[in-house]
Amino acid sequence: MSKTQYKILFSLFIGCTFSAVFAQNQKKTQEQVSNVSIDADEFSGYDSFGFSYLIKNNVFRKIKGNEFFEYKNISLGKITKTDILNPLKIVLFYENFNSVVLLDNQLNKITEINFSQNNIPIVVTAIGMSTQNQLWIYNALNQQIGLFDYLKNDYKTVSTPLTENIKYYQTDFNTFYWIDEKNNWFSCDIFGKTTSLGKIPEYEKILILSPKQYLFTKDNLLFFKDIHNDGSETVSEIGLPEKSLNKFYYKDQILSIFTAKEITNYKIVIP
Repeated sequence: MSKTQYKILFSLFIGCTFSAVFAQNQKKTQEQVSNVSIDADEFSGYDSFGFSYLIKNNVFRKIKGNEFFEYKNISLGKITKTDILNPLKIVLFYENFNSVVLLDNQLNKITEINFSQNNIPIVVTAIGMSTQNQLWIYNALNQQIGLFDYLKNDYKTVSTPLTENIKYYQTDFNTFYWIDEKNNWFSCDIFGKTTSLGKIPEYEKILILSPKQYLFTKDNLLFFKDIHNDGSETVSEIGLPEKSLNKFYYKDQILSIFTAKEITNYKIVIP
């Protein structure tokens, strides 16, 4: 066998091996665009106005240059989750106290909701900002997704009971996404329509970009998966110099890698 024939056969073997898992596997090295030193325990992301949102010692902070705002509420314990989808109505979830706080753009408290005091029993284990003064709610008591109107103090369920526990969830204004413990991926819209979006490969961290795209880490490597309209899939490795990918965030073509001391931003164009 000639050297050229050997290379061709080897390439075909590698291609067939990877196609059993991915339709395509490419590696893309990204260009660093900025690096910012910080002092924080958690990075919640950034908004379209250039503000970064951080948590340090259970204090929620909003920072851009010399502009600095912070909010703390020691009576509600640890901040479980933040939602900055609407920077004018920021959501802080305190799961241990079954409560949520909504903040304005200067981190002043708009309202505080204790779901344990609601007329309809609610135990919240997942929450996010939705449309028309509503919050996405996953009620652990009935295992259903619902919407809570925080102005009217009105709660309604929109989904049928989930059959498996939620392993990961993410929301936008119109959609509640979740991955169950069997790595099945679903979405539910504000009208209660539930859609199966397929099976997620084993992952460590994940960020859903759309019903057909997501970023995920595996063995401390970062991948982008794209599900095409014809059903085929493309998986691309995002080459990064970081040794730790404990936290990452993506918005407006910028990928941010967070550590306790710095945020490194990369330009990454996703179709």
